[in-house]
Amino acid sequence: MQKAVTSFTVLSNQALNASNHLLRLRAAGPLLPVSPGQFVNVEIPGGSEVFLRRPFSVFEADAERGELSLLVKIVGRGSRHLCDVVPGQPLSLVYPLGRGYTLPGKEERVLAVGGGSGVAPLLFLSLRAGLAPEQMQVILGARSLADHIPAGHYSRHATLSYTTEDGSLGVKGMVTDHPHFRNLGEFSRIYTCGPLPMMKAIAARAAAAGCFCEVSLENLMACGFGVCLCCIEPTVHGNQCVCTEGPVFNINDLKW
Repeated sequence: MQKAVTSFTVLSNQALNASNHLLRLRAAGPLLPVSPGQFVNVEIPGGSEVFLRRPFSVFEADAERGELSLLVKIVGRGSRHLCDVVPGQPLSLVYPLGRGYTLPGKEERVLAVGGGSGVAPLLFLSLRAGLAPEQMQVILGARSLADHIPAGHYSRHATLSYTTEDGSLGVKGMVTDHPHFRNLGEFSRIYTCGPLPMMKAIAARAAAAGCFCEVSLENLMACGFGVCLCCIEPTVHGNQCVCTEGPVFNINDLKW
């Protein structure tokens, strides 16, 4: 799989809410093919105390325009520095990294469930799946309305629904409290990305229903090439690097 260290230019930096920013970037040359679920490693600018690149899922990629977008959630020094970039500023990215989701067939009905920054690869998946909105059901979960990012424009590609822990938007509770989880048998595939407890709960429901399910792990990934061994995950095939063998795994391959 082709990978490159590429210089990008920041086109825009939009604050979506108090903790999430959307960065739109343009590559210096042709954009390499990027699949939903793959990620990039970004060199953090202006932060001399941040030595390692930071991994981020690709939110959108437009090969014709040579642009890609990243959803950056502020969780530490690295992401905070990245959210301070301004239009015109250069960024160094290593991409595309990892293995993405398996795309569904044209006649399938699928459920995609995202929590936190895990909504990014699933919304990207909804763009690439090429399904009618009623075939692509997407649940976006967050603590409250204030934590959700604007996603209404994806309704052309998917049927969106929401959960919040405080009930301020959509179904009150966790994503697994959504009515779709009462009828998992109507879906041929389930995809998810987000906090580990959420993904494990979804994987357990999918396994009980005998439904194909892929999860995108968010293990610590420092190098992106399987060299540093920071992201090792026990699987039925032995210990594997999430950055090279994942981040997307079929739940049947994980020791959950």
